[in-house]
Amino acid sequence: MSVVVVGGGPAGVRAVQCLLAHGLRPVWIDEAPRTGGQIYRRPPPSFHRPPKALYGFEAGKAMALQAAGDAAAAAADYRPQTLAWDVSDGVVHLAGPGGSEALAYDGLILATGAMDRIIPLPGWTLPGVFTLGGAQVALKAQGCAIGRHCILLGTGPLLYLLAYQYAKAGAGIAAVLDTAPGEARFRALPKLLAQPATLAKGLHYTVWLRARGVPLWEGIRPLEILGQTRAEGIRFRDRTGAEHRISGDAVAMGFGLKPETQLADLAGCAFGFDEASRQFLPLTDGEGRARGTAGVYLAGDGAGIAGADAAELAGEQAALTLLADQGMAVSSARRREIAARLARIGRFRQGLEAAFPFPAELARRLPDAALLCRCEAVTAGALRATVEKRAQEINRAKAFCRVGMGRCQGRLCAGAAAEILAAARGVELSEVGRLRGQPPVKPLPVALL
Repeated sequence: MSVVVVGGGPAGVRAVQCLLAHGLRPVWIDEAPRTGGQIYRRPPPSFHRPPKALYGFEAGKAMALQAAGDAAAAAADYRPQTLAWDVSDGVVHLAGPGGSEALAYDGLILATGAMDRIIPLPGWTLPGVFTLGGAQVALKAQGCAIGRHCILLGTGPLLYLLAYQYAKAGAGIAAVLDTAPGEARFRALPKLLAQPATLAKGLHYTVWLRARGVPLWEGIRPLEILGQTRAEGIRFRDRTGAEHRISGDAVAMGFGLKPETQLADLAGCAFGFDEASRQFLPLTDGEGRARGTAGVYLAGDGAGIAGADAAELAGEQAALTLLADQGMAVSSARRREIAARLARIGRFRQGLEAAFPFPAELARRLPDAALLCRCEAVTAGALRATVEKRAQEINRAKAFCRVGMGRCQGRLCAGAAAEILAAARGVELSEVGRLRGQPPVKPLPVALL
C-alpha cells in the first residue's frame, strides 16, 4: 500500500511515526530541510542558540518532537525541501532537489499547517513590515530581530508570544497593539480554563511584559503604517476613539492564523463555512477522514487551527484511521483517548476564538485607495467596483479585477477580499464563497516546467 504524508510539523511527525510503528513505510514530503514545522522550526546547523532560548516553555516538547522526527525520517522515505504543488486523481505532484515527480497513492495524509492571517492596512507594503510568523522565523532560523524598536500589531496568542520571545532575546518592543478588547478574554475564561496550563503560560507572557514596561494596548483600531521609504511607526485609535502615533523601525502584524487548504481543495475535499473563525475550512468526519473524497485524511492546523498539541494528536488519529480503513488492527482505546483529548482542546480553542475575535470590520472599512492584493496591485476600491459588474462571489470578482491571481494565490489577501466583497454587496460572508485552489499552489522553478 502506498501512503504519502505531506507536512513535517507536529501532525506530520506523529502520523509518520504511527504508520512506521504499524509496518508501513510512507513517502514523507516536507518543504523544510528538517522536520519540526513552523512552531518548532529549527535553526541552521551552525546556529548555537540553546533550545530554551529558542522555544521557551516549549523547549522540551520541541526537542522531543524533533528527535521523533529525525528517527521517523531515517526510517521513512523522507523528502526534505520538496514541494507538493498539486493533488489530482490519486496522484501527488512534487518538485524537489531531484526534479519533478508524480506519486500515486492509496492513502494521503495532509498535514499542511497554517500561516498568518492578514488584514491589509495603508502602508502595509512598506519595507520593514512583516507578518508575526515571519518575524518569528527571523528570530528562530536567523537569530535576528526585524528591528531595534518593533511594533507588534494584531490579535491572538502569537502576538504576545512573539513579544515575549523578542523581549527575552533583547529586542526593543515599542508597543504591542491588540485589536481585541480585554473584556473579551474575561468572557471567554470559562472555556479557556479547559487548558489551564496553556492559559497560565499566556498570562505569564502578559504579566512579564507589563512588569518590564512594554506598552500593551487593547481594543485598538489601526489606521495606517507610517513611513515614506520604510516603516517608521503606526497611527491608531484607542478604544475611546482618541488617535495616537507610535514610532518604530519595524512592524509585525497578524490577526490569528489560517489553515493552508490549497492541497485539500485540489484533492477534492468538501469545505464548509466556520462562523466562529469566519473562514471556509475542509470538512472531516471527526476521525481525520476528509469529506468529499476517498483516501484523503486531514490532520493538524491545515484542517482547522487548534495548536501544536492538538496537531500531534490529530496526526496520530489520522494515521490510525487510515490504518483501520485498510483493515489493519489498531488500538480502539487509543483512538478513544485521542478523541477525548481533542475534544478538551477544542473547547479551549473556542475560548481563544472568543477571546481574540477576528476584526472583520478593519477589512470592510479599508479605504478604496489602499492596496489589497499586492501581487496584482489591486486596490480595495477596484474590488468594490466589481459589484457594479454583478460579481456575486469572490471567484467572479477575481475574474474582473485579478484579486488573488498572483504568486500567493490569495493566501494573503483572500480573507480580507471576501470581507470587502460581502460588505459591498450587503450579504453574509458565507455567500461570497472562497477562492478556488489552482495548481501549482506555489511558484515553481522554470527548470521544472
